[in-house]
Amino acid sequence: MDTSLLVALSISFVIVTLFTPVLIWGLRSLKLLQPIRVELPADHQAKRGTPLMAGLILLTGVFTSVYFHPSPLVLFLGATFVLFSLVGFMDDMKKAAFQDPSGISGKTKLVFQFAFTILLLYILLTQFHLSSDILLLHHLAIHLPVWVYLTLMMLFIVGSANAINFTDGLDGLLINVSIPTYFFFFMISDKTEIKTFSLVMIGCLLGLFLYNIYPAKAFMGDTGSLAIGGSLTFLAVIEKVEILIPILFSVYIAEQLSVILQVWYYKRTKKRLFRMAPIHYHFSLKYGWSENKIVIIFGFVSWISALICWVLWKYMR
Repeated sequence: MDTSLLVALSISFVIVTLFTPVLIWGLRSLKLLQPIRVELPADHQAKRGTPLMAGLILLTGVFTSVYFHPSPLVLFLGATFVLFSLVGFMDDMKKAAFQDPSGISGKTKLVFQFAFTILLLYILLTQFHLSSDILLLHHLAIHLPVWVYLTLMMLFIVGSANAINFTDGLDGLLINVSIPTYFFFFMISDKTEIKTFSLVMIGCLLGLFLYNIYPAKAFMGDTGSLAIGGSLTFLAVIEKVEILIPILFSVYIAEQLSVILQVWYYKRTKKRLFRMAPIHYHFSLKYGWSENKIVIIFGFVSWISALICWVLWKYMR
């Protein structure tokens, strides 16, 4: 491994580790604190008043990546991270400032996400010459008309980013699940820019994990989770591994699917399919699993998913 990559990972970890306490102090001073939904169990109610928007510290990873590799692709990935983080920031700001757990409307979030996604996909297609092919096995590909590809990728990116956002519901959960996904992209990419960005984000997440692990001293909020979601989905598009997403994103998809099924089942039967959705709450309420147990098991599943995808990717080449 290039020594500069290890240096980038180490520096990002140190920066986040040192400056997160300062950010937490600032968020607490400004009273930007997490409101808690009333339907959540008592152990979650105890988290009321925890500083929100600690995900802002992850933006240091963008600057670190650009410093170590100031290339157009790294700038693009940084822009992706920042734009999706901006959507999350607007949501978190309303939650914290007005102590409103619902934040901005889902429609507003989707409008911004679709607008940013269309812009970013257009840049990929025109400036980075992204093809409209979906790669399969052994260099086989499905060639799609550009408008069809754009439509599919737009739905995939926004849907996946929100699925990843759903995963941020327990202390340290999203961090523990997303590190293997970033590591997968580090392992498969032959682009130094992708390797740098992925490792820097892993370093940032490890640093934030020290303060987000149960009991969390701060929550990353949508500011962090949507940024992670946006960057991971665009990494999948750039690396042309869309066919592996059902496995690679298995935890995120399960979280989102549990919400969809819960709503669908309740509308039909007036009964709940799960004790609570997203599904990580179900394991807590029905089986009494602790937060740490859920975080460890979901993280393990994410590592296994990344390993399976790495093996399949090796076979695909």
